[in-house]
Amino acid sequence: MKYPKFLNNNTNLIFIAPSFGCVIEPYKSRLIKAYDVFKEAGLNPTYGPNVFNDGGVRSNTKEICVKEFMDGYVSNNQLLLSVGGGNLMYELLDLIDFEKIKLLEPKWFMGYSDNTNLTFTLTTLCDIATIYGGCAPEFGTTKLYASQLDAISLIKGEKLKFIGYPKYELESIKDENNPLAAYNLTEDKILTCYPDKIEMEGRLIGGCTDSLLSLIGTPYDKVHEFSQKYENDGLIWFLESCDLTAWQLRLAILQMKRHGWFKNTKGFIFGRSLLINDKFFDIDMHNAIYDVLKDLNVPIILDADFGHIKPQLPIICGSYAKVKANKNIEIEYILK
Repeated sequence: MKYPKFLNNNTNLIFIAPSFGCVIEPYKSRLIKAYDVFKEAGLNPTYGPNVFNDGGVRSNTKEICVKEFMDGYVSNNQLLLSVGGGNLMYELLDLIDFEKIKLLEPKWFMGYSDNTNLTFTLTTLCDIATIYGGCAPEFGTTKLYASQLDAISLIKGEKLKFIGYPKYELESIKDENNPLAAYNLTEDKILTCYPDKIEMEGRLIGGCTDSLLSLIGTPYDKVHEFSQKYENDGLIWFLESCDLTAWQLRLAILQMKRHGWFKNTKGFIFGRSLLINDKFFDIDMHNAIYDVLKDLNVPIILDADFGHIKPQLPIICGSYAKVKANKNIEIEYILK
């Protein structure tokens, strides 16, 4: 696994928009505020050409979005930080020169949700570690929470061991009139673990299930090869979902399982779904997962601190990790 260099003081990073552009509130104001936050952290951020562009469902055409990404990757920026998720980043993959990327000095790419199309493929196709974590506007708040500070500490290489957070945000209070609002942490975090106490080690891989489904069986599906390469480590899948209902999530996990993605798996960590309380007859977000995976006889952690419901633990996709969970979760990244 190739690990990009962590960021030091005055290291360059660039905001890019391979999916959604920050053209409406609260995202535009939050992105501008995030620029200041990274400056205050001692880093040197710049705006990519598409970040404030309105191209509809995506910031620009797929050709221009790919150019922004590739230009950023060959530049002197050490981190490419996505400014948003969306729905159509998958269309960019045919135009991205992954073979060229393999030959370049690795750079960090960070984002979540639709950005899975890059965090996952850069790791499984190019053997480059990525960061599954908040997009740039996530840092544009009047007061930074522990998870936001943790993400900054990670990209600067100051911290590689993280502990989950006590509460989560069921409903955000940020809007166009209050764009810089901090997290609205009203709900107590409750982990569900099978078994009750978990200790496991393995190589982390995963992302947003909604996006991963589009990769199955395509030229960008190299999970079997990745699993075989790291057979001695075993895989720990970290997964979350955005728009999938309980029954859709159940079928999605089953599809991944039937395609052999979970061979050589040491365990699972599931983040909080955006539809966390969805239920369809007797299918809820917990048994939708557990009923499909229980026969694998590996540890399963549910409602961990990442995904579409904040706060988010930053996850190094591709790294080796030591994971502990009971009433809280602890993840330590081993860069090997």
